[in-house]
Order: sequence, then C-alpha cells, then structure tokens
Amino acid sequence: MRADYVIVGAGSAGCAIAYRLAEAGKQVLVIEEGGSDVGPFINMPAALSYPMNMARYDWGLQSEPEPHLNNRCLATPRGKVIGGSSSINGMIYVRGHALDFDHWEEQGADGWGFADVLPYYKRLENWTDGGHGGDPLWRGSNGPLHVSRGLRRNPLTQAFVQAGGQAGYPITADYNGAQQEGFGPFDSTIHRGKRWSAASAYLKPALAGPHCRLVHALARRVVIKDGRAVGVEVERKGKVDVIGANVEVIVAASAINSPKILMHSGIGPAAHLQEFGVEVIVDRPGVGQNLQDHLEMYIQQAAIQPVSLAKHWNLFSKALIGAQWLLTRKGLGASNQFESCGFIRSQAGVQYPDIQFHFLPIAIRYDGRVSPDGHGFQAHVGPMRSKSRGAITLKSNDPIAAPRIVFNYMSHDDDWTDFRRCIRLTREIFAQDAFTPFRGHEIQPGDNVQSDEQLDAAIREHAESAYHPCGTCKMGRKNDPMAVVDPECRVIGVDNLRVADSSIFPQITNGNLNAPSIMTGEKAADHILGRRLPAANDRPWIHPDWKHAQR
Repeated sequence: MRADYVIVGAGSAGCAIAYRLAEAGKQVLVIEEGGSDVGPFINMPAALSYPMNMARYDWGLQSEPEPHLNNRCLATPRGKVIGGSSSINGMIYVRGHALDFDHWEEQGADGWGFADVLPYYKRLENWTDGGHGGDPLWRGSNGPLHVSRGLRRNPLTQAFVQAGGQAGYPITADYNGAQQEGFGPFDSTIHRGKRWSAASAYLKPALAGPHCRLVHALARRVVIKDGRAVGVEVERKGKVDVIGANVEVIVAASAINSPKILMHSGIGPAAHLQEFGVEVIVDRPGVGQNLQDHLEMYIQQAAIQPVSLAKHWNLFSKALIGAQWLLTRKGLGASNQFESCGFIRSQAGVQYPDIQFHFLPIAIRYDGRVSPDGHGFQAHVGPMRSKSRGAITLKSNDPIAAPRIVFNYMSHDDDWTDFRRCIRLTREIFAQDAFTPFRGHEIQPGDNVQSDEQLDAAIREHAESAYHPCGTCKMGRKNDPMAVVDPECRVIGVDNLRVADSSIFPQITNGNLNAPSIMTGEKAADHILGRRLPAANDRPWIHPDWKHAQR
C-alpha cells in the first residue's frame, strides 16, 4: 500500500492537511488507530465529559506522579478516534493572542508571526456571530470549520460578563477579533447543535473524493532509508506492515505521540534512544522536550437561587434533554455550556492577557461529578504562560507502549505567584454586584482559604490540566540545537519528513489549542504544496496603558 503523502494521525492538524492536499489533487493516505466518531456521546455538545472518559475514544494516558502537585498522576486525554482530540474536547475555539505568534517568530519560527497566521485562521473559519457582535472583517465566513456562539440565556452566564465590566475590565464583542482582552461570549466548534470536529470539517469531505484514503492502524515508527523517510511501519490486527510514501511522511499524532513516534524512528536524544536499544538515525535533543500545558483550578461558588444547571443533574432531566437533542438538535444538549469567558492581564507591565476564564453556570468537574452543594457556578482559571517545562520520554522500546509523560507543573517559583493571583482576581470578579442576587459561600477552594500557604496547598490538591499539551517537537531555526522542525515543518536532519500539530508550537498560545492546531495543519499544507497566503495587515488592540495599569 502506497500514497504520495502518508499522514500519521487523523486529528486536528492531520485532517486539515489531508483535506488541503487532496483538494490539490495529491494522493493522500491517513493512518489512524481510532475508529468512528458516530454516537451521541461525541456529537451532543452537552455530553462533552463522556467521550474523554471513554476507552473507545480516548488513549487513556496519564502523567507520572507530579512532584509539585502532591505526586498526583493527572489524566491526559487524547482523542483515539477520527478527528482526534477535536472529537472529545470541550469545543472551545480560541485563536490565541496576536502577540503569541509574534513571539513564535522571535523564537525562530520565521514566517509564523501573526500577520502570517491570520490569513489561515480566516481561511479555515465559517463563523457565525449569533447576534453577539464582533467584526466580520477579522473572521472567515467560507471555511470548512463552523464556529458559532451559544444563546447565553442563563442569568449566571450573563452575570459573569457584567461582573467583569463592574470590576473595571473591558467588554469585548469578539476575543478572536481585534481585541482579545476583556469579557464576552465564547466561540465554539458547534454547528446546528452538533459538535463540528476536524473529522466533520475536513476528513469526511476529503474521504468523499478520489484522492484521500483512511487506514485504521497503529503507527509504530517512520521508516527511514539513507536519511530519507520512505514510509510508516504500522500494526493492523496483529500484523506489522509498511505503508510506503512516494513523496513525504507527515506526523500529526499529537504533542504526546508525535515525539514518541520520532524517538522510536531513531530521531531524538541519542543517549536516551540508546538506553532503549533504538538505533540513532538523527541526534535531536529537543525531541520530547519543551512540554507545556495550561494548568487550571475550578473556583466554585454556591448559588442561593435555583438558576444553575444543577436542577438538570438527574436521570429524568438528562433523558429529556437527550431526547430533545436527538429529535431537534436544540435545547440544553446543543450547547457545551461554556458560553462566557474572560481574558485579562494579571498585573501592570504585562503586555497582553496571561489569565483565561472559562465560566460555567454549574459547579461540576470535567469527569461529570457535580458539587454536593447543589446549585452553583464556577470559573476555570489559571496562568496562560507558565515557565514550567516538562518532557515526553520513552518507557519501553515497544512502539505500542505509552510514553512517559512528566509535565513538571508548578516547578518554577513564578508559577505559584501567578496562580495565587489568578484565584484572588477570580474572587474579586465573583464579589461584584452582578453576582449579588446569586452568590452563596465559596465551595472551592473555600472561604477559609486565604493565606499564600493555604492557597498553595489548595493548588497542590485541586489544580487540573486544561488538556492543552504542546511544544514537544519545537519549531525553530536549523542552528537551534533544541529545534526539531524548521519553519517549513521539516524534521531537521531527515529528508521527506515533517511534523505538523501542536507539538511544533515553540510556546503555548493564549487559550485552548484546538484552533491553533487546525491553523497549523492549514498552514503546513501550504508549505508542503509550495504556496503561501499573503500576509495580513490587521493590527490587534493592546491596552494603551498596559505598562502602568492592570485593567
């Protein structure tokens, strides 16, 4: 079995690459271990907590004991299904701040500044504002990825944005437009009441044409001969086979699995590969390093009025919601319930937002456990640009075995200062007049948790991953010893091999990573095809007095 281009992984970036290459008439084959995305648990937005906890859809990965978080092993969900993690995520769409990409360029990702990536965001989007404002000139309207907004009918959802304004922060009509900073409506990858994953947007249309095929198999390693990638070794139904690539192999298997595949292929830190008996083809010490993520806490508040979604947290209500969704694609089942958000700067002297809020009109965890306190609301909050770095390394020379995942959360002293500030600023927002009709006691971390020491203990016990791993195959210039791919996404030291997914991010972006991962696939496809969209001239809003004012 052969194709011109062999893509490893049908996730956010891989689906976009497959679509664009097939659109250009190239013969493409996509390798994906996961299966179908058919089923209500994946497609109903309100059921988002289910697929990431189901072995059918999730790789079931866990971190090693995190030394700064009470040695807890944290869940690391990654999609094992067509669409990858876009099929099991919270469906939140955040481009990232303009300056994130300018910083990428400063770190050696030449041609990946904001002016370069904005045209790709516009190309991929089919954006509907839902009557909530925003500037259509900053958005795309004809792309494959449908992006929409919830109805924001819950009074708690509205109160959150009002409280942000009362606390002195800006209100922004479109954080994915000119002005990220402020409070406003969330964008989501939901279309006509249904999850709109990368599989829906890109892979299924590509497979409907003559140029793209999907093979359900586990990619073991890239086959390299004479310094050139010639195919991918796969395992299907207990048999090992090689799928040949006439032109290129593109690895898009996630920030966890892409470095693992490279290392099993002989590309990585030489001493580490030799430790596991892997023949070293290219000594690239950066493979698996630079692991970044967003860590967050749920700041939970009890509600003294029965206005939260807790009243629906029973089998009867869930059945009604599910039935309504199945029949009409409307109602509470058609929303991920993340309908309001905020992006703020933690202090004066910070140029652009470094704190993100996800607001939910219920006190609940990602695993679906609701607070025993009943009615409540919460904001997920955490620093956007942690200085801590972790690593993906091998546990075994068996390509099927999961890698060793160490995020090394909270290993930098500044992270503790930043996280405490996140919690205190959230409390200040919840204390505004907009929440007075609803506000009860604080559930988590609790009204009695006030000192630095008490907050640090709460962080150690309750902080959770936001599921945004990236950075493990860093993009940079060829003379950067820690770079893994160059700005064309080509693996340094191996011909005809690229990596294109969140693993190549030099630095984590502001917000959720699904949108920049899809953008990376879109842009990488153009690099592969030898073309480029013209750079944009749009200039983002930056707080005019950011050097001296926090809000």
